[in-house]
Amino acid sequence: MVTEAERADGPAEDWADVSPEAARRLVRAAVQAFAERGYHATTTRDIAGRAGMSPAALYIHYRTKEELLYRISGVGHEKALRIMEEAAAVEGGPTERLRAAVRAFACWHARHHTTARVIQYELQALSEEHYTEIADLRRRTDRSLRGILQDGADAGEFTVGDVPGTTLAVLSLCVDVARWFSAEGARTPEEVGDLYADLVLRMVGARRP
Repeated sequence: MVTEAERADGPAEDWADVSPEAARRLVRAAVQAFAERGYHATTTRDIAGRAGMSPAALYIHYRTKEELLYRISGVGHEKALRIMEEAAAVEGGPTERLRAAVRAFACWHARHHTTARVIQYELQALSEEHYTEIADLRRRTDRSLRGILQDGADAGEFTVGDVPGTTLAVLSLCVDVARWFSAEGARTPEEVGDLYADLVLRMVGARRP
């Protein structure tokens, strides 16, 4: 039975795509362990213990500790990409789309700050092959947001002299939420999302055409 890991970082359905149930328990335990101790300081015994399993049982589902990190990174980055793609497709102009994108992206990093810290700050621990796959998801997320910013600049809604640089700044701003956010803090994830959306719209000089 997972204790802290079961309660941490959102409802269990966030990992519903990970199966069977024992593999899902290990993922949730690994998220908590990596966030607390760091990837390199965490052992497979730490993870198995948090999941209420033996170290040998872990290897039935994941051959290595790195494979667990890869699974966590894949799920997290796919969710981040989906947020951007959904925002790019909402009705309205670039201003509405940018607001939706930033609000959802920042809110996700707040609500899932434990998972987000792991996928954003332990990336270099992935194998070269796995890093290449995750880096592609990150580039696609970047392109989706960059497209919104470029559309706004072309339409005269945004004043953005450097679209790639602004894209990086906006993504970095949202990602950093995972570093400082606390569930016991003064703001809810939704309030953080609203705040960051307003900040970014001011950053790009958003205005109606």
